Amino acid sequence: MKSDLVVVGNGIVGAATALRIKQDFPHLSVLMIDKEQSCATHQTGHNSGVVHAGVYYQPGSLKADFCKRGAMLTKSFCLQNNIPFVQCGKLLVATNELELTRMEALAQRCHENGITTVALSEQELKAKESKVSGLGALHVPATAITDFPKITETMVAHFCALGGQNLFGAEITQIKEDGQSVRINTGQHLVETSALVVCAGLMADRLVRMMGVACDFQIIPFRGEYYRLAADLNDVVKHLIYPIPDPDLPFLGVHLTPMVNGTVTVGPNAVLGWKREGYSTVNFNIKDVAEMLSFPGFWKVLQNNFATGLKEMSDSLLLSGYLKRVQKYCPSIKATDLKPYPAGIRAQAVLSDGSLVHDFLFKETERSLHVCNAPSPAATSAMPIGEYLAAKAAEKFRL
Repeated sequence: MKSDLVVVGNGIVGAATALRIKQDFPHLSVLMIDKEQSCATHQTGHNSGVVHAGVYYQPGSLKADFCKRGAMLTKSFCLQNNIPFVQCGKLLVATNELELTRMEALAQRCHENGITTVALSEQELKAKESKVSGLGALHVPATAITDFPKITETMVAHFCALGGQNLFGAEITQIKEDGQSVRINTGQHLVETSALVVCAGLMADRLVRMMGVACDFQIIPFRGEYYRLAADLNDVVKHLIYPIPDPDLPFLGVHLTPMVNGTVTVGPNAVLGWKREGYSTVNFNIKDVAEMLSFPGFWKVLQNNFATGLKEMSDSLLLSGYLKRVQKYCPSIKATDLKPYPAGIRAQAVLSDGSLVHDFLFKETERSLHVCNAPSPAATSAMPIGEYLAAKAAEKFRL
């Protein structure tokens, strides 16, 4: 099987990239490959559905740029394709004096990123959300919710309508590159292509290493556990309710998220995962664990974040600890209100020195481009990432 260009990965980033390349270069034969039988099976299908405005991200970073443009492009795509998009807004709730100070810093960062915010007093917060308690809050009107798996499915459908092809259910076992082409072996299929773009998420580092690329990072999975509120609490909040995050930590904390289907989720926490695709209650994979334990950066991450990791693990095992984090800003929620909900896995790139990669990370060879780290808000940012990769591919591969 031959193709001008292959995109590996059928999550939202891979789908957006393949679609953009096919739109920009309709004469090319473009093939999407994924080991799963359907799209959006992993990170895309296990997130909170939030379209982020770009509150937290360093001005001038790829995260800040991609997120802000991505939110606008996502809204436009949803409206054009009749996909649910609800601009409910977000409230970042401060529950103590330290968080009030951090809230002011977030407001300044939003100003630098061109994001509209409104600072609310305790009384103004209570007027907006009667069940939420705090000393104040930062209102971000642009934040929205949507259905990212549906967006991905629609992108794949558009890609196919333009003549793109899919090879799903095909796990890559070998990639060989020479000066003329890249040959991809999936066991049942041998694909030859002139150019390769890899958006492999949880498997990004393995595919980079498969091509013999110098790799100073590894994907460490962090499991995000969610609950769903009981149906009689579906109207407990109208906005997304977030805690004020600790600026030294990469995760945003347990939040309340109204979903487009009318339910409200609670979460996620961030627990070290022992399986890259571990969505069940008990998850352990020998290969995944062996790779982590042999990676120096893993031990340094544990050392640098030991207290936080211990607290996350404790709250994962004890519902009372998890509940306390929710009751901090929504005290009326009880343990019996928390119902089971599927977990998600965050693919976090970690450098060999133990540093967490907070921004997007790309690597390349003569005939390949790799998205090695696509952290939250990757779903929101998928279309700008696709634009970026299409432009880079056009220049690099002379499309």
